[in-house]
Amino acid sequence: MAKRSSRDRMSTEINAGSMADIAFLLLIFFLVTTTIVEDKGITVKLPPWSEETPDITQLKSRNVFAVLVNARNELLVRGEPMSIDVLRERAKEFIANPANREDLAEKPTKAIISLKNDRGTNYETYLSVYNELKAAYDELWTELSQRKYGVPYSEDLPTAWRKTIKDEIPMVLSEAEPTNFGEEN
Repeated sequence: MAKRSSRDRMSTEINAGSMADIAFLLLIFFLVTTTIVEDKGITVKLPPWSEETPDITQLKSRNVFAVLVNARNELLVRGEPMSIDVLRERAKEFIANPANREDLAEKPTKAIISLKNDRGTNYETYLSVYNELKAAYDELWTELSQRKYGVPYSEDLPTAWRKTIKDEIPMVLSEAEPTNFGEEN
């Protein structure tokens, strides 16, 4: 009879008892070290909450650039149909009013852009319209910064310069309560 070595007596099985523990530890490690990406959304600074009723002042219609987006994603700007492609230029013209026209804002500090949409409006259309209106202000701020300081407007500008520019052309973008689905056609 052949002699058996200690190697032959060893089991060829792999001990899997601690595999579950290792998998659990790896799971915890990845959960703790992984960052979850959050959508930031649109950064809009809201006015502070107040219990007082707002002062309802009658606005001159020439100072209001009313933009309405209906459920079919069509734009109605100051009562006339308009394409998103020309919205930015029209908004800039309205705010700055370089030719001192009687039907545009008296001056940039009095210009108000009112955005109202239908509950059936696509989110993409709403964002496109909002981005065009915001871009109109961005371009006006850059133009003013170039004229005054010789550099484009950016967050790198000194705070006093940015404040001066925003005082001359304040961004007043009012969002009205959306209408019910299909109410505005």
